[in-house]
Amino acid sequence: MDTEHELTHFNEQGRAHMVDVGMKPVTQREALAGGEILVSPEVLQKIKDGTMKKGDVLAVAQVAGIMAAKRNWELIPMCHPLPLTKIDVAFHLSKNPCRVEILATVACSGVTGVEMEALTAVSVAALTIYDMCKAVQKDMCIQNIRLLKKTGGKSGEYIAEV
Repeated sequence: MDTEHELTHFNEQGRAHMVDVGMKPVTQREALAGGEILVSPEVLQKIKDGTMKKGDVLAVAQVAGIMAAKRNWELIPMCHPLPLTKIDVAFHLSKNPCRVEILATVACSGVTGVEMEALTAVSVAALTIYDMCKAVQKDMCIQNIRLLKKTGGKSGEYIAEV
């Protein structure tokens, strides 16, 4: 098997294990992830106006995304706890189609990447928006959660094709 593409999360017996990253060099690492939740015009307006009964949807979703990035290692079994130095969760409201776009940037100076932390931040922010708006609309659609960019580490820079 090509050593560059070997599955590193399995030991010699074929059982899952957390990869030893202790000997890897510390580098500055950053990841940007994105996603969106499709909503109705009514929900979009309530989010914009801050009139959803549960409160300020974007403020709560922002905090939820930040908390999720910090606790990613507790949610995804083979992820390492990381000393994150930056977490930013941002939103853009769009009318055509009606949606909330979510972007999460996560950074650290460490031995392993922060892609999973950024993806988890976007996912949990989207789930929080769903939770806070479900009384008004049940058929919201969370979609297109993806890694948009990463820097640092052995594999270098990655930029998703648009």
